[in-house]
Amino acid sequence: MTGATSMRTGLCGEVGLDDVGARVRLCGWVARRREHGEHLAFVDLRDRSGIVQCVVDTSVDLRSEYVVCVSGVVRRRPEGMENPNLETGEVEIGDCTVEVLSVAEPPPFLVEDRADVEEAVRLRHRYVDLRRPRMQANLRLRATVVSAIRRAMERQGFCEIETPLLWSPTPEGAREFAVPSRLHPGTFYVLPQSPQIAKQLLMVGGVDRYYQIARCLRDEDLRADRQFEFTQLDMEASFVTQDDVLGFVSEAVLDAAEAATGSRPPAIEQMSWAEALDRYGTDKPDLRIETAIVDLGEVFASSEVRALAAPAVKGLRVRGGSGTSRAALDALVERAKALGARGLAWFRVNEREGGGGSSLDSPLARVLSEEEREGLLRATGAAPGDLVLVVADEHRTACTVLGQLRVELAAKPVGEGPHRYVWVVQFPLFEAIGADGHPAAAHHPFTMPHPDDLDRIETDPLSVRSQAYDLVLNGWELGSGSVRIHRADVQARVFKALGVSDEDAESRFGFLMNAFRYGAPPHAGFAFGIDRLVAVLAGEESIREVVAFPKTQSGSDPLTGAPKPLPVSSLAELGIRIAGR
Repeated sequence: MTGATSMRTGLCGEVGLDDVGARVRLCGWVARRREHGEHLAFVDLRDRSGIVQCVVDTSVDLRSEYVVCVSGVVRRRPEGMENPNLETGEVEIGDCTVEVLSVAEPPPFLVEDRADVEEAVRLRHRYVDLRRPRMQANLRLRATVVSAIRRAMERQGFCEIETPLLWSPTPEGAREFAVPSRLHPGTFYVLPQSPQIAKQLLMVGGVDRYYQIARCLRDEDLRADRQFEFTQLDMEASFVTQDDVLGFVSEAVLDAAEAATGSRPPAIEQMSWAEALDRYGTDKPDLRIETAIVDLGEVFASSEVRALAAPAVKGLRVRGGSGTSRAALDALVERAKALGARGLAWFRVNEREGGGGSSLDSPLARVLSEEEREGLLRATGAAPGDLVLVVADEHRTACTVLGQLRVELAAKPVGEGPHRYVWVVQFPLFEAIGADGHPAAAHHPFTMPHPDDLDRIETDPLSVRSQAYDLVLNGWELGSGSVRIHRADVQARVFKALGVSDEDAESRFGFLMNAFRYGAPPHAGFAFGIDRLVAVLAGEESIREVVAFPKTQSGSDPLTGAPKPLPVSSLAELGIRIAGR
């Protein structure tokens, strides 16, 4: 058996029929005790590998979560007494002697997966919560995933290099954690939100292929898929194209998925950002949901219905939704408005009376022409029993509203199979024009424009595509990356379009731009969140379930009480004074 040490011969969950007759010594926690007659008791002994039943003398004082060492002989359980719910359910440990290694107070909750415990209580006593089989499995799954990623990257010629945790402010947009300098009062380091600039400098340094299982920090509001601290696979490579990077990362992700699940997913498909928005209403499409948004512009191009007069008319088929109540439909209309739409039209599809086709039940049905009714059914593929939702609005609004309703109505847990990976490529280089007349960078200002769009940077910036790409799994964005700008002339044009002056560029990015003066190779990279990947593979809705010591949604740590105030003496040493004190 594995897990043998000088204190134990193996692990509880590994004892089986092959060990019958062998004397073993096992260590763990008392999970449960059941009296068995006047002199004997059944004790379930638990360690990280599982549970095994031990038959002990009732004179031994054993209580829940006592830490013990049990020595005894493995024997087959009596016929009819097997437990099919345990890996060790066909055997037990008899002739036991017990040594109590540590006594325990009653735990604040039952250490079993069936126990329904408030999350705040679980996090306050995380050391107890981590004993639960679910948490043990999640953390070991995480280790399996990280190990597979490392092997894949090393097999592809990447070198693991650590980058600094104390860094200079970066231009990536997320709020950073500041660290005051004791040796240089009034100045600050920041904790890196990513190793972006450091890894680009490694490319200038000739490293060629870099990767890191990187710890990153962002001072942003927390949610189910975001923590202050997170772990990502960070990589960068020289003399590569976008397709090369997608291949490197796909290999690592598929290796990790195979290691975690036992089967290898198919090759990861690709779609453009424009297609993702048009068909799924989001750049994070959940491809497990079969229905997609369809364009109804041609169907209603000549419509006289004012509610359908808009730059874009989009529709969504909801299979089996014709039974939706009027109250539920009214709620959908309000939800669409809350998401930014002017309104929402709905059409319940029923069997035509007397047979021979479909009829539409809707407040708008009577004002549609027969051609429009038939066109709606044809374009959406709706059949009797279905519901069709229609939004007429600006193109992006119509798509995003229906995209959100598509996800909400399907209600698929993030970990529910199958796992559908997709690369989303060709993102816009710039976002909407600001009040200063300049666009904002959609990713970061070092993203290389699509070569076919270079001539439009100055004349039509919002139409310029980038060589940026995201990896999405079951509606969760795992990570993003891009081909980087390595040419000074292209970088200068992008800075000018963004309204970044030469002085500002030198102040904010000078050390990177100066490095490029000494010969920067074409390079590209990517980073994806390991926490998110593991959460999906584990079937968890929150990454807190795959992180050993997470923060709550409010950013606090119930276990340690952090964040806490520092003593005045410590603040003084750092040259800091708290306002109002």
